[in-house]
Amino acid sequence: MRRIIAVLSISLAASSAALAQNNTPRNLILFVPDGLRALKVTPETAPALAALRDKGVNFKNPHSLFPTFTMPNSSAMSTGHHLGDTGVFSNTIFTGYSVGPASSSMTPFLENDPVLGDVDDHFGHNYVNEETILLAARKEGYSTAAVGKLGPTLMFDHTDRTGAKTIIIDDQTGAEKDGKLLGIPLSDATKAALTAAQLPLAAPSRGENGKAGDSEKPGTTVANVDQQKYFTDAVTKAILPMFKARNKPFVLVLWSRDPDGTQHNQGDSLGSVTPGINGPTSLAAIKNADDNLAQVQQALKDLGLEATTNIVVAADHGFSTISKETSTSPAAKAEYKGVPKGQLPPGFVAIDLSKALNLPLFDPDSKNAPVADGTYPRLANGLIGKDASAPDVVVAANGGSDLVYIPKKGKKVDKDLARKVVSALIQQDYVSGIFVHDSFGLIPGTLPMSAINLKGNSVTPAPSIVVNFRSYATDCGEPLLCGVEVADTRLQQGQGMHGNFSRADTMNFMAAIGPDFKTEYVNQLPVSNADIGMTISQIMGLKPTSTGGLVGRVISEALPNGITPKATAGRLVSKKPAEDGTRTVVQFQNVQGQRYFDAAGFPGRTLGLDATETANAKK
Repeated sequence: MRRIIAVLSISLAASSAALAQNNTPRNLILFVPDGLRALKVTPETAPALAALRDKGVNFKNPHSLFPTFTMPNSSAMSTGHHLGDTGVFSNTIFTGYSVGPASSSMTPFLENDPVLGDVDDHFGHNYVNEETILLAARKEGYSTAAVGKLGPTLMFDHTDRTGAKTIIIDDQTGAEKDGKLLGIPLSDATKAALTAAQLPLAAPSRGENGKAGDSEKPGTTVANVDQQKYFTDAVTKAILPMFKARNKPFVLVLWSRDPDGTQHNQGDSLGSVTPGINGPTSLAAIKNADDNLAQVQQALKDLGLEATTNIVVAADHGFSTISKETSTSPAAKAEYKGVPKGQLPPGFVAIDLSKALNLPLFDPDSKNAPVADGTYPRLANGLIGKDASAPDVVVAANGGSDLVYIPKKGKKVDKDLARKVVSALIQQDYVSGIFVHDSFGLIPGTLPMSAINLKGNSVTPAPSIVVNFRSYATDCGEPLLCGVEVADTRLQQGQGMHGNFSRADTMNFMAAIGPDFKTEYVNQLPVSNADIGMTISQIMGLKPTSTGGLVGRVISEALPNGITPKATAGRLVSKKPAEDGTRTVVQFQNVQGQRYFDAAGFPGRTLGLDATETANAKK
């Protein structure tokens, strides 16, 4: 939904007035504890995060953008735009061409520096099609840096790959392949600062934390301590002292892989949805991220920067435990090596659609090799059709939701094929909610992608269909902390995943503290990751160039003397039901024309979605 310019102008003007009294140059740190669930932060589990939230602004009604994956939400934080504008629809997308650094796949996984560079080059040198906050900040003369998890870290200033303007340190820093650097180069000044701090010029691997196990061997039982310590040390012992010495304001991003990476790979719950992501390994990962934040806060105090530095904390998404259960999927009726009998294999959507359409299936991540019966695509993605180089249907598998593309062959979209795909999906018990690109028209049981901000000014190919998977909660006393979702992934039942439209995945942790935020303030209004990007731009006086109109709002109510708008609740329902009566439903909140999506899917199949009858719901 496009924001109304007049409403946006009022919000910006009010926020500008609130900040006009501050003439002292400010600094800002965005700390992202990847995959941190809001309700999991307590003084016992995460004392530093809890204290920051309680002393500063507690965003009690937070929202990740759907699909609730890392790269889409990093694009929102870094630009202030919704996904219909940025085109980062999931972690894995269909690009329409063979991406060399992704083994020539047309469905690349974007959390990779060379892949991002290749995709950028292909789509006009900026595949996000919007200017990021770090680019805008360095144009204003700020010092800038982004440190942490591979993929989203580079997103904040991905169009400059020299390392001379913005410091980029991630998993691939210092790594080489075939004599070429994989990561962004370090400038001489950054190298000198790291060396002076007795830190290596290459990032360590995740070690044991990176081991996901398999169907017979549990995954990791340790948090990502060593790698995260390196990133945090780089910030506190090298970058912040360097920035202070420059004597000018800075904007810095620290993206913690924990608790996300550990929750994905945790070995506490192999094959069982309990305790799932609530075991001791996941708790250790939350504490690890908390320790990283505490170290940053202490460094700011030691350097005399605390009083002039804002800290914004925003997780990219929530989290759930993986289920591989179904009673309808043809894919689950076959037997596969490494897949427990009767469970969904990786790539089950691609396999099921191949069978429903009676078309061959090819693996885009194995040089388009045919996928034989009893096997599955290596990374779960699939090309469906008689010609792998010109597929009729493409499935980009991601986790708690998948993207389905129907590439144009000529100028017209294939509406009949789209209806066949939707019909096949809607029969599966693992599906809960289907969104279809507006160009395919009204398809019973679905909602248009424009309704959830997935249709905008993007330059990457837009999905034809976004399919959300079933979710529910185990009996743990707090449903949103015990969410379970069907996931199209190589990980095992009992491990962790996100990407779903359940409230367990849309409810991320958010808080802020600093000279430009209120103190001890509980914000009950809905906020989103797109709002984070807009608010950072506002309080730091940035003016990033905007191409599309799907922007978040400035969170004015969290700023001193800022206005406090009103919120309303709404509900969207498919105009026509599918043959079996199924309708896709979206529950949302609204502030100043901005929709915040709580949960969506088929009533009774999505955690957090009201399961009551929808006959009288607003359409």
